[in-house]
Amino acid sequence: MALSWWERPIALTEALVAQHTVQLAPEPDGERRGLVPVPADHAPSSNKPFTLVVVGDSLTVGCGVDNQRDGLVPDMARTLTNVVNRPVRWAAYGKLGATMRRVRFRLLPQVKEQPDLLVLCAGSNDVMARRSAKEWRADLTAAIDEAKALCPHVVVLSSGQVYRSPALGRTLRKAILDMTDAQTAMSKAICADKQVRFVDMTHYDTGLTDAQFWASDDFHPSKRCYRLLADGVIEQATPDLVALQ
Repeated sequence: MALSWWERPIALTEALVAQHTVQLAPEPDGERRGLVPVPADHAPSSNKPFTLVVVGDSLTVGCGVDNQRDGLVPDMARTLTNVVNRPVRWAAYGKLGATMRRVRFRLLPQVKEQPDLLVLCAGSNDVMARRSAKEWRADLTAAIDEAKALCPHVVVLSSGQVYRSPALGRTLRKAILDMTDAQTAMSKAICADKQVRFVDMTHYDTGLTDAQFWASDDFHPSKRCYRLLADGVIEQATPDLVALQ
């Protein structure tokens, strides 16, 4: 629901306060690529690694945890091994604060692998920066085209759940939810047109309380939350992944 006229200055004030009070968790230490073996009790369908590449914002590089190994991408790789029944080689190309425009122009050109699956993970910073619907459409459309040139199997993730952040004021959270819902609807339509899978994590229910969901900065996911979000991403993308075995 859109903000009423009297809520708008409140949201603006809360946004200004947040700019000076929210201390975001930095990009954690650790390797941004790795190899996850098939579990010891499984007989792999192939020993050839399945290559997963994720390109995007702070979720891509695990902001909120102490080491990259506990972030979203390696968690996705661990879950993915059970789906494709193959070792998974993973790589994360991300930047704290990255918009889809940065993904398009700065991060995707860095990808050197030949991925079996390429995931785009950005959108929250576009919402926070109040980038227009026209800009979002142009950047996401172009980013998908660039991703498909690198890999025929592309998945687009929605924005995160910033609208739930305890670090932000109540009215600002309401405004962010409204903008995120609009972005999600547009992303679904763009992905349908481009024939790529869209995974809605904006409304994904992890079952966690706020204390369990958030990292120490109350803005990024916790280690436990990343694990559940990774499971949710792979679960929603399963139809495509099964076809890639």
